[in-house]
Amino acid sequence: MQPLWTERFGNPASVEHQRGLAAADRVEAARQEIARAIGAEAREIVFTSGATEANNIAVLGAARFRAAHEDRRRVLVFETEHSCVLGAVNALAEEGFEVVRLPVDEAGRADLGALEAALDTQTALVCLMTANNEVGTIQPIAEAAALAHAAGAWLHSDAAQAVGKIEVNVRALEVDLLSLSGHKLYGPMGVGALFVRRRPRVRLAPLVHGGGQERGLRAGTLPMPLIVGLGHAITLAEAARVATTARHRSLREGLLQRLDRSGLRYSLNGAASPEQRLPGNLSLSFPDLPRDALFAAMAAHGIAVSSGSACSSHDVAPSHVLTAMGVSAALAQQTLRIGLGRDTSEADLIALEKALLTARTKAA
Repeated sequence: MQPLWTERFGNPASVEHQRGLAAADRVEAARQEIARAIGAEAREIVFTSGATEANNIAVLGAARFRAAHEDRRRVLVFETEHSCVLGAVNALAEEGFEVVRLPVDEAGRADLGALEAALDTQTALVCLMTANNEVGTIQPIAEAAALAHAAGAWLHSDAAQAVGKIEVNVRALEVDLLSLSGHKLYGPMGVGALFVRRRPRVRLAPLVHGGGQERGLRAGTLPMPLIVGLGHAITLAEAARVATTARHRSLREGLLQRLDRSGLRYSLNGAASPEQRLPGNLSLSFPDLPRDALFAAMAAHGIAVSSGSACSSHDVAPSHVLTAMGVSAALAQQTLRIGLGRDTSEADLIALEKALLTARTKAA
């Protein structure tokens, strides 16, 4: 991206000169890369500032369009959705939409029976993330989409945590809208994308008005260097995905085996099956370790973990995801959300185990 900010800089909308045309070509090449990675057409990809904006465009745009043109004013959302999706549907409720929150089971998996029962001819949209950002549970998206479509509803999926980590194909999942984020793929912060299905056509009421960029769905000058970085990042992530999955699963199972040998009491939140959760995710609750001792030990050992979503980590309230799964508020505060990344090593997980043992000693 670096030379695109300096000697190769150009506005993709300025097609009257060569710099602008070159910038537009780079944007379209990145659009092709993203489309290829998720099984979409390039013209179904809309660039945004990140998954939060993509989710808001999808949820607010779809609901408002369908209310205006089809008198559908009902939105179904699962309780464990990301805070930006929940915030968007709360905004719709304030506009007079009927919002129905649906339950998940103790593994964080969507209750499809509750979804089927809640769907009706007034339902405009169903929101179900591809994989949970806190506990890693992979959701039954294709099954949920089939139920939604039978009632004439659209399905939006926040796939920020899933793209590049598991196979995500919009045709196989049959989603209508799907969001992704650059920095979750080791791409740049401040850029994301929204898939908007063309056939059968999904139409949205735009949130941002202006020069008509992105087919009128998201006006504003496109951040060409960030978009190029996102396109390259998703290509690299997909190329390494199978190998990365195997390495993360091995590291994860090794950590759990060490914790078992150490005698530390813990419970695993989310799906137990490796095939039903993100390969690099662990959410562990430690009933014998008070929150203060737990996080003090992590900080002392230089380990970066959290108790819930990074987007709401400033909030000391227990995770809404864990409480929706039936985890007590007290135990939710004694939970670590552990993400295994590209550079995570065996030594890092040994350090994590030592930090946990330190916390146990201080709590004794």
